[in-house]
Amino acid sequence: MDVPPGSPLNAVTDSKTLRRALGAFATGVTVVTVGGVTAHGMTANSFTPVSLDPPLVSICVGRQAIMHASLKEAGTFAVSVLASDQEDVARYFADQRRPLGWEQFDAVDWTRAPHTGAPLVRGALAYFECEVWRTYDGGDHTIFIGRILSMSRAVNDEALLFLYGRFQHLRQDRTEVTT
Repeated sequence: MDVPPGSPLNAVTDSKTLRRALGAFATGVTVVTVGGVTAHGMTANSFTPVSLDPPLVSICVGRQAIMHASLKEAGTFAVSVLASDQEDVARYFADQRRPLGWEQFDAVDWTRAPHTGAPLVRGALAYFECEVWRTYDGGDHTIFIGRILSMSRAVNDEALLFLYGRFQHLRQDRTEVTT
């Protein structure tokens, strides 16, 4: 798409066109979880590092999503950054037909996070346990800023990505650069 200098960009007229344009931005894929009585998990690609000091991340959750109410009640959450071989996990937690509550985690290999009690998906690239630090209005979503309580990073470095409405698999080039 070439836009001639001085020409206006297309106005945002419908959500389908907007979704396709936003889909040009590659994102990682995560599963966000909460534990406790409101246990729930959801696939999310709206995870963003925010700050190193204090250590903060953000997730955006639709106001109508079950996760929205679960997060507000729990006040803590965990994020599992999915590896390239975990597309099935991403699809599972995006499926609204899966069971609710703790039963939904029976279909995946997981462990309980030590500080929040939220499920962590085994085999993920990285894990973050967070407490809700701030929330902000984000239109039809709420932006949850989480203060990181604990984290870990796995040895695996092959990431699952989402681009143009499809899952993509990123494999690291193992070539060493010397100077």
